[in-house]
Amino acid sequence: MNRSLRLTRVLLCALLVAAPLVQAADAAVDAITQAVARPDVLRGQFTQEKQVSGFKNPLRSQGQFVVARKHGVIWSTLKPFPSEVVVTADRILSRQRDGSTRVELDARQQPAMRSVNAIMFALMSGDVQALSSQFNVEATREGQGWRLRLTPKSAMLAKAFQSLTLQGDRYVRQVEIIEANQDRTRIQFTALSEAPATLNADEARRFE
Repeated sequence: MNRSLRLTRVLLCALLVAAPLVQAADAAVDAITQAVARPDVLRGQFTQEKQVSGFKNPLRSQGQFVVARKHGVIWSTLKPFPSEVVVTADRILSRQRDGSTRVELDARQQPAMRSVNAIMFALMSGDVQALSSQFNVEATREGQGWRLRLTPKSAMLAKAFQSLTLQGDRYVRQVEIIEANQDRTRIQFTALSEAPATLNADEARRFE
């Protein structure tokens, strides 16, 4: 299993033990919440760079994604090796370049998986109120943009992550994840679009 998928699984599994979502009261958080778009469907491209402790050169990957509020997340890596991770309310699927599909997590075995859809959407769309139950949130405005630094509240999360930092404006533009072992992942989101506002036939099929 590649590092990107392992990181996704670690993040998802850690978040499964989180408390129910709560409202954030901080004024800066409220302002960012109002600024961030809440589209039904958001598409874009990503560039990911992971610096592994003990290695000089970072691991780089590129691809595209779809976040659909009522369906989940499609995370398609195109370079250096094609693969795809699909997160829905019921399961996490991984698809390899040969077309094979494997269920990584299934809500029938782990009912708490049904919370993953909302959590993943929160991370990628900057839903601060949703994230505030799992993380301590430091929010700052930077000109027309904003920055959020998230540190784990629970011991379970702290075993996996030191911090997550999100930066953006109307959309999340960058996410930096620092793991407990000091590995660092930086993801840049570009070419973001809310159109078309509904899934096309191929996207809908990939969520099935």
